[in-house]
Amino acid sequence: MHLPPDGTYLASRRWRFTGWLLAAVWLFFLNIPLLAALHQPEIWRRVVGATTLIAFGVCYVWVFQWARAHRLAHRTIPLLPAWAALALLVGLGLAGIPGTGGDWLTTLVFVAAAAVFLLPNLQALVVVALAALTPPVTAALVPGWAAEGTVVFAVLLASFAMFGVTRLTQRNAELQAAQQEIRRLAVAEERARTARDLHDILGHSLTVVAVKAELAGRLLELDPARAATEIADVERLARQALADVRGTVGAYRGVSLAAELAGAGSALAAAGIAAELPETVPSLSAERDELFGWTVREGVTNVVRHSGARRCEIRVDPAAVEIRDDGRGPAGEPGAGHGLVGVRERARRLDATVTVGRRPEGRGFLLRVALPAERHGG
Repeated sequence: MHLPPDGTYLASRRWRFTGWLLAAVWLFFLNIPLLAALHQPEIWRRVVGATTLIAFGVCYVWVFQWARAHRLAHRTIPLLPAWAALALLVGLGLAGIPGTGGDWLTTLVFVAAAAVFLLPNLQALVVVALAALTPPVTAALVPGWAAEGTVVFAVLLASFAMFGVTRLTQRNAELQAAQQEIRRLAVAEERARTARDLHDILGHSLTVVAVKAELAGRLLELDPARAATEIADVERLARQALADVRGTVGAYRGVSLAAELAGAGSALAAAGIAAELPETVPSLSAERDELFGWTVREGVTNVVRHSGARRCEIRVDPAAVEIRDDGRGPAGEPGAGHGLVGVRERARRLDATVTVGRRPEGRGFLLRVALPAERHGG
């Protein structure tokens, strides 16, 4: 058998044992009818009383565990088997009367508790009421049987206690289900984040590789030396993309604005697009520097891949980063691309505003990420 390394198997075994113990410990209170059976003068009465009580205890524990397994698995306890189990318990209690006499009424405490655990609230309430009324009614009808007021009290107390156990079991099951759902959602979110990062990395890198490879192909006969330079750049970019992918998988990759601006200049030049880049990079916090770096990367990728532009301008200040070109402008719904979705999600973490659409001048594309006023500082 394969055992999970985190101790889940051992914890499950301990919990199952605790469940058995929780059900069995209350059987101690069957000692009263058992002593009554063992003190019967006739042997057959002793045998009948002891046998039925042992069978009653075994059935009670089994019924408790069966119902508990259903609750922990979030399955509804079927009513017909539940009523059959209660009838079996009552029948075993009645069958022991020749050996236990009026002390058989103690078994009604367990019947009432089982009803609370097995049945819907209204039906369980009816069973508890009948179990509480049985001692005084039988005392009035059967000569020699005492009213057994303690049994009535025990029935009510056990029913109330079992109601608490039932609610606790239900809440524990719901809590476990919620924890499992949280773990599932966390895994899904991490996968989505990794997929988004890979898309942003490879989308940019492969776009530049394709542009440079196309340029090298055109220059191969006209200018072999420059073609060789472009091929060397393609190799360098491919290796960098591989390193970025490995970094993403290993969760230690970072993106910086300065590196992305340098890469943007190279990508735009290879695509034949005139670039206007900031001469200096402002001092930014790590999280803002990463956000602005991702924005430049995705914005330049869109310019190279989709815009048909001849000029691209990148502006950066401590409060915002902006990429604009003089190309065709947005072809579809603004911000619908996967990369821009990634930019929006990263911006949301810093309460930044993302503007995507046509330039105010009427031609070209604009991508702007701006931090709120209170976040402008250092």
